[in-house]
Amino acid sequence: MNGMTIVGIVLIVLAIIGLTVGGVTYTADKDTTEIGPVDITVTDKDRINIPRPLAIVGLIAGGLLLMAGLRRRSV
Repeated sequence: MNGMTIVGIVLIVLAIIGLTVGGVTYTADKDTTEIGPVDITVTDKDRINIPRPLAIVGLIAGGLLLMAGLRRRSV
């Protein structure tokens, strides 16, 4: 597999996630404070939204890169 094929597959997977789920949610530890024997940690839950038009463009671009990578390999 060459680089274009891998990038094409990654774009297709991200576009499918964007079309089906609409984004990715993740949690991050923001602040940690120690007050004596007590630890206080704040976890923040964030969401990265993937707009539907961007997901469609990513799906098309990923398909084109995948086809170009496979064509280059077969020649």
